[in-house]
Amino acid sequence: MGRATAILMVGLPGAGKTTRARELEEQRGALRLTPDEWMIPLFGSTQPEGRRDVLEGRLLWTALRAAERGLDVVVDFGLWGRDERTALRWLFAAVGADCRVEYLPVDHETQRARVRRRSARTPEQAFAMSPEELLDWRRRFQEPTAGELSGAPLPAAPHPHATWSAWAAARWPSLPDAYGHRAP
Repeated sequence: MGRATAILMVGLPGAGKTTRARELEEQRGALRLTPDEWMIPLFGSTQPEGRRDVLEGRLLWTALRAAERGLDVVVDFGLWGRDERTALRWLFAAVGADCRVEYLPVDHETQRARVRRRSARTPEQAFAMSPEELLDWRRRFQEPTAGELSGAPLPAAPHPHATWSAWAAARWPSLPDAYGHRAP
């Protein structure tokens, strides 16, 4: 197998991330990891308190192991924060994989319409999102920079973390800090 590519799907709810992730999965024969598809079967709810971060950590661990073995992966998490994306770019580089950020922007009205349609079409797979939540999430979302999208060099991990591996292990409690010795 050759060098794997990890594709980080970035965007707000209703941006079309999962639709695009499914396309990439098929085109590339990639492993697609979408937490929303795991939450209800495992926990009976789309948003059980405190469990999403634990689930995402294990999915990331799986993604890193797959990429390390040469399999392309699509990480369909939303990844609203710049530090999250930077940590994942660092981790995938540490296991010898290429990594790219795929950003799907969506305007507020389109987002609201898509969220309403999804809730009506597949209520068992969707969680309630109020108009106020959508606006709050939009304010908190950190749009990717040109450098992130072009694969620019990564900054050092933020204090007090020695590496992005340590930062990621703190962010996702079930992801081990097992990559710090493999600085890319």
